Amino acid sequence: MALGDTGCTVHSVTMEPFARTINAAKKYVVSSTLDRVDWNAELVRGDLGNAVQQLKRESGKGLFVGGVKLPLALAELGLIDEYEFVVQPRLVGHGPTLFAGLSKRIDLKLVSRLEFGSGAVAMRYEPRT
Repeated sequence: MALGDTGCTVHSVTMEPFARTINAAKKYVVSSTLDRVDWNAELVRGDLGNAVQQLKRESGKGLFVGGVKLPLALAELGLIDEYEFVVQPRLVGHGPTLFAGLSKRIDLKLVSRLEFGSGAVAMRYEPRT
């Protein structure tokens, strides 16, 4: 759901397709304190549930969410159709806990799994109905 710092230097040629994609993508920023945003972004304010339901109806390729607080709020509202977790082969002993404070258990069904040469594993889940 979010990209982390790997501590590696990546040659800019490798990053060009990613940079073009992320720069061109429409971004939505959920905030109650910001007055404006930039970098091809739109500010989302007001009722989060209504705003996200409207965006889901408009979006052609889905919405991708990162962070800690926003996914928790969306999970509480039942607005996440698919979860993707990337597990890195590294223990750090600190950092945020995903979905800490979730008021109810959400059972998930594994949809796909992809293993990388680095040992990282990407797993995609859907909520069980």
